[in-house]
Amino acid sequence: MNNKLQKVLTEIDRTKEKIAVQQTRLRELEQQKTELENVEIVGMVRGLSVAPEELAAFIKAFRGSKARAPIFMEREGNENDGLEQKAE
Repeated sequence: MNNKLQKVLTEIDRTKEKIAVQQTRLRELEQQKTELENVEIVGMVRGLSVAPEELAAFIKAFRGSKARAPIFMEREGNENDGLEQKAE
């Protein structure tokens, strides 16, 4: 086999291995992010000092209302990761 071709094939294999490692790392980081977000949300909810039934009723009422979500809850389109506020 041609030496140049063999080098390219070897580099392709190395690159595929690196991609696989990075994809695994990305999945781990996304899981960590989700866990940290969940801990933060649980902390905020516990800080409200309301019964779980009251919180559930509030969420259900909010979803059923025609009230707009607060600005901090509105998300932009797919232009970014959704962390910026919408301009009004």
